[in-house]
Amino acid sequence: MTSEILSTSLVLFQMMCVVVVFAYLVTRTRFCAEVLEGAFSWKNQLFLAVVFGILSIYGTVSGVSVLGAPVNIRDLGPMVAGFLGGPIAGLAAGLIGAGYRMSLSGFSAVPCSIATILAGLVSGLIFLANKRQFPTIPVAVSFAVIMEGTHMALVLLIARPFSEALDLVSQVAIPMIAINAAGMFIFAFIIKNLLLEKKTREERDHFQGELERKNAELQIAREIQASFLPEHIPDLPGYSIAAESFPAREVGGDFYDLISLPDRRVAVLIADVSDKGVPAALFMALSSMVMRATAIWHHQAAGTVRDANTMIAAESKSGMFVTLFFAILDPDRGQLSYVNAGHNPPILMRRDGTCEILPATGIALGADPDGTYEEKTVMLERGSILLLYTDGVTEAEDVGHRQFGVDRLISLVKESREFPADRILSGIREAVTAHAAGAPQFDDITLLVMRVGS
Repeated sequence: MTSEILSTSLVLFQMMCVVVVFAYLVTRTRFCAEVLEGAFSWKNQLFLAVVFGILSIYGTVSGVSVLGAPVNIRDLGPMVAGFLGGPIAGLAAGLIGAGYRMSLSGFSAVPCSIATILAGLVSGLIFLANKRQFPTIPVAVSFAVIMEGTHMALVLLIARPFSEALDLVSQVAIPMIAINAAGMFIFAFIIKNLLLEKKTREERDHFQGELERKNAELQIAREIQASFLPEHIPDLPGYSIAAESFPAREVGGDFYDLISLPDRRVAVLIADVSDKGVPAALFMALSSMVMRATAIWHHQAAGTVRDANTMIAAESKSGMFVTLFFAILDPDRGQLSYVNAGHNPPILMRRDGTCEILPATGIALGADPDGTYEEKTVMLERGSILLLYTDGVTEAEDVGHRQFGVDRLISLVKESREFPADRILSGIREAVTAHAAGAPQFDDITLLVMRVGS
């Protein structure tokens, strides 16, 4: 008995392997792909019914005979068809397989045919109950076990003589239940992997689409932000001016501006928003427009900064603020009237190499709507250099987390004080880049250099 069961199981296992390989190929077809995507049509329903009906016939033809009855995995095809396409596909595949089984006759023909039809129909109903989705692997395997158990029960109830039916069931029940369950497990595993591949592909495509969209939006944001910076440095006779800004991300919170005022005066400013990325860029745009509007209205440093602070503080709902150095230059007199609203103190290098630091005269804009700002004045004689910068310069770190520092910046300005503004700026930028030596840029870097005289 044991040897017969093992022999039968081996034959059934070989059959199941053939069916699974064929089924794997079938699941790669266009019709099966449509079904897995939820697009049901009469064409793919017919395809499932015919293909898995033929597989059901193959399961019968390739089976082994026990007591005159073919032992097989005929029910596997209709079960899979039902789980994939619903009751119509499952029932049709079951009818094809059952019709062929009836043509072979035998004392177990009727119960076996009924079981094959039930396998397709009930699996299709489970598909509908599962919201037209292939069931989980445990559910699919459990159903295969129950279905084959039902198959054996039908043989005992209908087939006669009962003694032969009992002998048949005792020999084939275990191998048929086990092989059909194993076949369903492998088939369900294939289907679930296909669904997982589909989901992964959709997520990847969605992610790539979102990434492309965000990159496009960031590029637009960068272009918009760049439009807030001066397109050209104004030509100011007797002065050379250079400025640049390098955001740490696609967009940043640093900005600078040069605004022409009446009587040949020029407003010069540099600012740094207390955040990075898109939020800082939006706050930068607001601050830039406010500063330009109030500068043109006031023509005076302290009043400009005071009114700008009131407006920016009223709009700063997120707690962001902006440090700013704002000055009005009278080029004919060489007089610079300034307000330092919590910004990095600019460096004023005299021609003889002496250095003056222009400290804060008030708090950052947006921090306190009632903030007060003191205006101070310095004279710029010929050969003087004024360097405005953001903390991305002095706080630039190398791989050992050592900062560039203010002292090194002062030394660079002192050593290059005979050079024009653009050469001083490029020298500082190159020195900061060399100091970082490949370390990532964590903060926006902005520089503005003004030199009196050629």
